[in-house]
Amino acid sequence: MDFLMSGLAACGACLFTNPLEVVKTRMQLQGELQSPGTYQRHYRNVFHAFITIAKVKTHLQAQAASEIAVGYQYKHRGMFQALTEIGQKHGLVGLWRGATGGLPRVVIGSSAQLCTFSSTKDLLTQWEIFPPQSWKGALTAAMVSGIVVVLAMTPFDVVSTRLYNQPTDVQGKGLMYRGILDALLQTARTEGIFGMYKGIGASYFRLGPHTILSLFFWDQLRILYYTYSK
Repeated sequence: MDFLMSGLAACGACLFTNPLEVVKTRMQLQGELQSPGTYQRHYRNVFHAFITIAKVKTHLQAQAASEIAVGYQYKHRGMFQALTEIGQKHGLVGLWRGATGGLPRVVIGSSAQLCTFSSTKDLLTQWEIFPPQSWKGALTAAMVSGIVVVLAMTPFDVVSTRLYNQPTDVQGKGLMYRGILDALLQTARTEGIFGMYKGIGASYFRLGPHTILSLFFWDQLRILYYTYSK
């Protein structure tokens, strides 16, 4: 039941935050491996990115009109077509390309998320700031967790996005990065420390609400389940 409630909570969060994921992906790919000030900035900030995209998942989320394109442009028409094409060209292994970059992102993000949520909620309960089982306590703990998650995970999020989106040769080998360490070093060397946090504003507007909504929905679903299952 906990597995089902976790899935429902994540679905509810994704429903609201997917547009922010698109913006985050575009901003993280902008100026890839280029020194600051040497490339055209299609997206100045998260709000400008929303407006620009309105006017005119990674392969699909990076795909854009040519005048605002960033990163390598795949021409997928949808999720199932993308899965079929990648599978036909690179086999089953191709669908897991970039997983080594995604793994540290998920480990660090999930650890920071759950630890800070539980610790903050326990402190709020201990200090009796909110009534027992109040949704306000869960919401406050989720908001704190969202900030910590974004700060800890953004460098790995930038790198994993680029590993997923990089062009490949006929064998499916990446043409820009050899792996997560190479991607981290190249990004830091060419774009500086701020390049590692590129799109952090979009990351917070995406990951912050997603973390808040996921943990809030999960907490409330658990309360409802244990209340009515007795």
